[in-house]
Formats: sequence, C-alpha cells, structure tokens
Amino acid sequence: MSTPVYLDYNATAPVRPEACAAIAHALEVGGNPSSIHSAGRAARAIVEQARADVAALIAAPASTVVFTSGGTEANALVIESAVAAGARRLIVSALEHDSIQETSRVMGVPVEVLPVTADGVADFDWLRSRLAAWDAADGKPFVALMLANNETGVIQPVAAAAEIVRAADGWLHVDAIQAAGKIAVDSRALGADTLSVSAHKIGGPQGIGALTFGPRATLSRRQHGGGQERGRRGGTENVPGIAGFGAAAKAALRDLDAFQANAAWRDAAAERLKAAGCAVMGEAAPRLANTLSIAAPGFGSDLQVMALDLAGVMVSAGSACSSGKVKTSPVLAAMGQGDLAGCAIRVSGGWNTSSNDWNRFADAWFEAHERHATRRRAPAAAGVEA
Repeated sequence: MSTPVYLDYNATAPVRPEACAAIAHALEVGGNPSSIHSAGRAARAIVEQARADVAALIAAPASTVVFTSGGTEANALVIESAVAAGARRLIVSALEHDSIQETSRVMGVPVEVLPVTADGVADFDWLRSRLAAWDAADGKPFVALMLANNETGVIQPVAAAAEIVRAADGWLHVDAIQAAGKIAVDSRALGADTLSVSAHKIGGPQGIGALTFGPRATLSRRQHGGGQERGRRGGTENVPGIAGFGAAAKAALRDLDAFQANAAWRDAAAERLKAAGCAVMGEAAPRLANTLSIAAPGFGSDLQVMALDLAGVMVSAGSACSSGKVKTSPVLAAMGQGDLAGCAIRVSGGWNTSSNDWNRFADAWFEAHERHATRRRAPAAAGVEA
C-alpha cells in the first residue's frame, strides 16, 4: 500500500525533526523559567533563544514578542487590548479567521466588515473612504487584515493598508499565521502595529503562538497571574512548546527559498484540474506557493474530501478550525463565489511536500471525479431507457 499523501499543511504542518529534538531537550532540562536556580536559568535560556528565533522569522525586536497558547489567543489578546484602549468600533476584513471574527463580535462594540474584491484582495477604496469619515467618538480606528488567507492563499498588500490606517491614526493588526514561514515577513516594514503567528503552521507543535507589538499599540494583560512574559501574560511558560516553536521558526526561515518550489507543483496540478472544469479561487492575485483552493461545480466539497481520503490523499474543505465540520466558506462568499463554495476544497503543501505528492493528488482527484460523474450519469441513462 502506498504511503499516504498529506496536503493539509494550512490546517497543521507535520512537526519538523528540529522541533521534535528541541521539545525533547526542553523536557529533559525541566525547570521553571521564573526560578533562579540552575534548572530555572537553563529553562529561561531556552525560552529566550526561542523568542529570538521567532522574532527573526518576522523581523521583530525580540523584546516585543509575547508567547501565547496559540494564534487564537494572540488574536484575541490584541482585539481585547484594542477595546480596552478605547476602540469603540472595529473594522475586520471579510477574510479574517474565526478567532478574529468571533472575538470581535463578543466585544460589545459595533463591527464593520472590510469587503474584498472577486480576487480576494481587500477593497482599499472602501477602507480609505470609511476612515476619512471616522467619528472621533469611536476612538482610535482598529483594523484587522490578515497577511495571507488560510483558504485561498491570497496575499494582501498589507503595507498599503498600513499607510491608510496610519493616516487615520489607527491600529492595524495583521494575522500572519498562514504567511510566516511561507513568504518573507517583516512586521515593521509591513507597518503592523500588532502581528500574530502560530507554531503548528510551520512545523512546530500545537498549542503555542506569539504576537509582536509596536510602539503605537497598547497591550493589556488579559490572563492574570504572575509576571511572566514581561507582565503581559500570566502563567508559567510552556517551555517545550516554546522550544519547538523556536526551532521550527529557525528552520522555516532557513528553508524559505526551497518552500517556493511548491508553486510550480501546485500550478501543474491546477492546470490538470482546470481542464476538467474546475475554477481556481484567487488565481489572479498573488498567492502563497503552497496553497490551492479549487472548486468543481456539481462535486460537493465533502464528497471530494472523503473520496481523496479513501485514496490516501488528505486535503480539507476550506478552514479546518470548525470542529471538523464542513461548512460553506464565508471567504469564498465574500469573493462572490458563494455558488461554488459548497464544492471547493483546499490543498496545501509544505516543508516536506514533493512534486509526487501533488501529482498523486491530481491523479486521485481525477479518479474520484470520474466515479462521481458516472454515478450522476447512471440515473439519467436509466430514465431514458425507461
């Protein structure tokens, strides 16, 4: 039996060997980073080295990196801090992850949606016009715009958005969770006031994330306890998770150029599927090299995912952050592709993906599509004979 093909890196990337080794070493060291004895100092050294490695991945000062339990907490910490700092209205792009969408909705302030074009790029004309009419009573404008979409891979021109937001003296939060380790990320050059990342998207362990903040952002501690993370997040640090994150960040930065090989393999597979009538979401916009969102009219997302899984190929039906549920993608709906959202799948490679993986995906998809088409033809043929 052939080796299974894993093409769901945007959900969770397989853990890199370097991360596994770092986690094992941290577990052997033991110690609490807040303790001043030798074991505590050794644990603190692990945390601070990882902080420096994560900071290097996103070109941020290490002193501004705060570790969290994951990308979801990092995003929530930023939004809660913005409201605590006086934001009385939030602008959230239609592309944002549920962790931003849902946190924004429960903050007790109005939430406006930044629309996107058919290519999945934020509508900056709308943003410029809206901020020009901003009411000072709503406090400093807060805008959330992700760097790269988790479903389509479309990369946003965040630096251009930052210029618009800063002209209005606003706060721009950038979710770079899917972008980090896949494209070069410079948090300061992007103009991000806050920026979030997560370990398990780049080959680190699950349950650990981070954010960086600039001088224009005011972070408020939302998780209380000790003075960990320079007083910004209480609770004993997850030293093994942090160690694994740091190792994965260092490896991802090292492998950034090699990662781009996925683009050619992805595009070759996409051309094959397009010949069968599939549509590629966001094809006209810059995209992450590893991500393919493709829709096959008449072939349901769930059926595609299950058929491919039976063939030993693992993909997803869009975002994998909804408790295993297959649901219509609000991102594709916002792009005006709501009629195709129910038959779209996301295929995403990564640090350990080969050209053969993409070829096997395309082969398996064609076999599944032909079986599906045959089943659909059968009732029609029976009706003619009757």
